[in-house]
Amino acid sequence: MKFHDGLSEELILYGDIPFDLHGHRYTAKRLPSILNASDFFPDTAWEKIKDATIRYSVRQGGLPPIEGTLRKPEPRWRGYKERPSRQVVFRDLSRIQPITARVGYARLAKPKWVEKSFVDFDKKSLTRFSQIMGREYDIARMSYTNGDASRPVPVIGHDGFKYSGFHQGAGETVLAELVQVPIPQYSIVLIDEVESSLHPKLQRRLMRDLAELARALELQIIITTHSPIILDELPVEARAQIMMTGESRTVVYGVTPDFAMTKMDDVPRPECDLYVEDERAERMLIEIIVAHAVNPDCALRCKTIRYGAASVGQHLGIMAFQDRFPTPSLVFLDGDQGQSPGCINLPGADPPEVVVFEALRSKNWLNLKDRIRRDYSAVADACTQAMSLPDHHEWITYVSNKLVISGDVLWHTICSEWATQCITRDDVKAIVQPIEDALDKVLTTFAPPKVTLVDIVTREQKEKQKQSSATANESPLLFVQSPNDEQD
Repeated sequence: MKFHDGLSEELILYGDIPFDLHGHRYTAKRLPSILNASDFFPDTAWEKIKDATIRYSVRQGGLPPIEGTLRKPEPRWRGYKERPSRQVVFRDLSRIQPITARVGYARLAKPKWVEKSFVDFDKKSLTRFSQIMGREYDIARMSYTNGDASRPVPVIGHDGFKYSGFHQGAGETVLAELVQVPIPQYSIVLIDEVESSLHPKLQRRLMRDLAELARALELQIIITTHSPIILDELPVEARAQIMMTGESRTVVYGVTPDFAMTKMDDVPRPECDLYVEDERAERMLIEIIVAHAVNPDCALRCKTIRYGAASVGQHLGIMAFQDRFPTPSLVFLDGDQGQSPGCINLPGADPPEVVVFEALRSKNWLNLKDRIRRDYSAVADACTQAMSLPDHHEWITYVSNKLVISGDVLWHTICSEWATQCITRDDVKAIVQPIEDALDKVLTTFAPPKVTLVDIVTREQKEKQKQSSATANESPLLFVQSPNDEQD
């Protein structure tokens, strides 16, 4: 957190979650002086909270961090006496709900009411709103009717047309209400589900607008999102994902959008490209990964790409060696192609079909007959006869025709049996280790940010001391002691 000695800060919250607590709507006028842990973690008919601990750490300027806990051994939360507190300004935009769904607004959608007063956006806010929306707006203001002077309605206009929040798109209303809120310098801004109601283009523009605003006003902005577009707009060091690891949660920093979406979606989004010669090499590689990778999601996090001729793979290997791919990439050559810069050879010194067939034949075809539900004699005869053909590319087709089974299914099954029963440990390590290393590099773990404001605060304090030592000594701290423990 950024704290400047002697300057008051505001904590500005956009969204409904911090204010809708168990059916009670908190606004700046109704907000309780203190939000207790029980406001967020209540005992209900279904849950009884006990043996719970909330840990916190707060740093103010160049002072040592303040650390502590809130505890509930049962029946009350403890630790409020030691908890630092600060003056907070809550600004609720109710942005997820359309105007007509908000409490007290439906009655304003009647022609008998007239506009009583309004507050125009300043020139800078109007420019920001137009840039995010991608349209030049002539008018933008928060208006009040004689029906209720406490409920503002956004009114905007462009190209000679003017319309209110009752006829605006959800994105227009969201952005109009967000942009018009004045944010003091050095503030902390919290926005929940920042992408809500916004078109992908608007999500990108909003993030760039917030980044520029943060630089100009020295803000710290904390957002939550489920959007890969929002993540893509953030610098790597600004991304953090909360992941479930067993029964606990872990915060992982520096995640890629693809990694984050893979964890939040049923559809895998690859983070590493694996280049192979053809579909035979592709299936061999996938079965090795599935059978031996430490992380069961390893295969899902990779995308295989067939390049065709071995000469193409050799050129791709040179690109990989020179680190010219935009994403982590590995290039695999068949074992019979020999070594080439930047390439990894698949197991054996022969094409994949030859390597797999010969290994299985040496072990009497293992459990292949059971896996494809054919007689052993039929399987052994078909595979042995296929190996007599001069072109190994025809082996799978020959066996599949003999056994009346799909060629893809047959090769898939044969590779699976070989990968689990025949491949050596050295071959596994040579294939799997580089892939796991590449995926590990995708997740760059950042250490907690270093305090970079100490020198700034020290310099400001020295300047204040030159002007008035008395004023410097009386500069108020942002944090004070909290009231006593929560009562029954």
